[in-house]
Amino acid sequence: MSRTAANQRTTKETEIDIVLDLDGSGQTDIDTGLPFFSHMLDQLGRHGGFDLKVHATGDLEIDAHHTVEDVGIALGETFRVAWGDKRGVRRFASNCVPLDEAAVEVVLDLSGRPYLHYEVEFPGEKILGDPPFDPQLVEEFWRAFVMASGITLHVVCRRGKNTHHIIEANFKGVARALRDAVRVEGDTLPSTKGTL
Repeated sequence: MSRTAANQRTTKETEIDIVLDLDGSGQTDIDTGLPFFSHMLDQLGRHGGFDLKVHATGDLEIDAHHTVEDVGIALGETFRVAWGDKRGVRRFASNCVPLDEAAVEVVLDLSGRPYLHYEVEFPGEKILGDPPFDPQLVEEFWRAFVMASGITLHVVCRRGKNTHHIIEANFKGVARALRDAVRVEGDTLPSTKGTL
């Protein structure tokens, strides 16, 4: 069974092209026009063990918000298609991922019920780059991803002082949780409802 999907999303604000293989080897091809955001999506693919291509162009001259949110929507839709009916998946996963002084806890359920609990505070500075990246956009990305994929996701920063470290631990934690949750362990649906 191939667990792959491709997605294209075009609006007046963004144009996005995504290809995903859940059972890949962590190969990535990412270009969003936002170097730091591209680096985080690279972490998602590599640490998730997914082959992931994301190419996005957006109205960055206005703000990065449209690009980040629309990539979240398109990527969530792509994951939802790739895992299909979720038969045999582990479904639940959790971890706590450190990056130096930062530690971020992630709890995830491929529930079919979109919900985001996001408890992460940043020191306040933007990530330098051209253009800079606003840390507040991470929550917008995960909210869009959760709504489009239909998962339950809890992200809690246990500690951290460096904005870059907190965000990177955030993406690596979700990557590892997704990797565990989509792992196929059998052939039955992990739900008493008969659907996820």
